[in-house]
Amino acid sequence: MKIAFLGAGAMGEALMRGILEAGVCAPADIAAFDSYAKKLESLHAELGITAASDAISAAENADVVIVAVKPQTVAQALEPLRDSFAPSQTLISIAAGVSTVFLESQFSQAVPVVRVMPNTPCLVGAAASAICLGAHADESHRALAHRVFDAVGLAVDVDEKQIDAVTGLSGSGPAYVYVFIEALSDAGVRMGLSRHVATQLAAQTVLGGAQMVLKTGQHPGALKDMVTSPGGTTIAALHSLEQNAFRGAVMDAVQVAAERSREMGA
Repeated sequence: MKIAFLGAGAMGEALMRGILEAGVCAPADIAAFDSYAKKLESLHAELGITAASDAISAAENADVVIVAVKPQTVAQALEPLRDSFAPSQTLISIAAGVSTVFLESQFSQAVPVVRVMPNTPCLVGAAASAICLGAHADESHRALAHRVFDAVGLAVDVDEKQIDAVTGLSGSGPAYVYVFIEALSDAGVRMGLSRHVATQLAAQTVLGGAQMVLKTGQHPGALKDMVTSPGGTTIAALHSLEQNAFRGAVMDAVQVAAERSREMGA
């Protein structure tokens, strides 16, 4: 499978690295174009991908073209491909807030479009991605998207109307998790641990908790109860979190991110 990237920023680079690490394709089968030439040169030197001189040369031999530019520059990035992009190719967009209808309107003929909302842990094979299809895409295109995004983590199927919620939850979610890990580490330092030890324990605790949810299939509340002894330390800590509206703060964060994604799409 030959893959072209339009955009080689943080998300595009993370996905490239994840795809290569997972062995989805070889470096010679990835071409990328970005307006920042020095970034392309760096990725070519480090990863062995092809640094294309423009969007047309990047996409001309690609089976899949992944749009990884900022939402406000999607139209500009796709404009050179308006008449050359073929229905035999698949366009996958990871641009937040950009609808499949808008993407389809950028081409002079009907082309298959798949919209995906991944997140940056694709760099370490632990992405959470959501996939939805445009009007001209079918199950073969869904399978193609899964081939790419299952290789770099967990990928689920959703309706496009749910993508903004996905953006607020898992798209922006790694940032919330990093803040939580940092806060746990700060607390450990406050209580006398070294920064290194506190951060290692905090990160591993979050990782272990997440794996328990995914591997046991149990409700997070049931797993929480397994840790919470009557009158013990954990229930005292949970009471403090509830007093400080921890759940409400997290729910509000997801809501405002989802609403922002919706505004960007409009």
